[in-house]
Amino acid sequence: MNSQRYKKKKIRKTNLPMLFAGLLIVGIAFVFSINVLSDSSKTIEETAQQKEEVSKEQFIDRISPHAKELQASYGVLPSIIIGQGILESNWGQSTLASKYNNLFGIKAYGDQKKINLETREYINEEWIVIQGDFRVYNTWEESMDDHTRLFVNGVTWNPRLYENVLLAKNYKQAARALQEAGYATDPTYADKVIHVIESYDLNQYDH
Repeated sequence: MNSQRYKKKKIRKTNLPMLFAGLLIVGIAFVFSINVLSDSSKTIEETAQQKEEVSKEQFIDRISPHAKELQASYGVLPSIIIGQGILESNWGQSTLASKYNNLFGIKAYGDQKKINLETREYINEEWIVIQGDFRVYNTWEESMDDHTRLFVNGVTWNPRLYENVLLAKNYKQAARALQEAGYATDPTYADKVIHVIESYDLNQYDH
């Protein structure tokens, strides 16, 4: 009996340091895992931010060559085309732009290929949500062509509606002309276009 009690006590004595060692290892591993997760979160956040910045550069690089071609053919400033494209499509990420290649929220009429989506418009001094039919394009470039044709041809009731946009000597004049012509219902639309152009130095494409 005494030997059995002695063996039990001896077992407790030999296991106690091992138990402490085990707890210590678990504790160190737990702290290490927290640090690793923390570092991983920072990396993911930083990577996402870098990706967003790159995507903006890619968007400008993608549409700026065609914007310059449209200026050469029709006179509309590339900064206006690119600035409106950014503003209207949220850098090409809106549903209308990413799925249906419509960068400028151009409406559809008659038998034109279209998609019905919600949109916000400023009517009677308040923002409301309405349903609208929007053009569907095969490429962003097609959307840009249609956008420029609107400036060149105007609308059925006023073919010269956007004449001052084409005649503008700089992006500020062009943005104000857009506002005066009623291009958008947003009363601060011109200021927003100008802000985007100046924030990303888009007037560098105007030659």
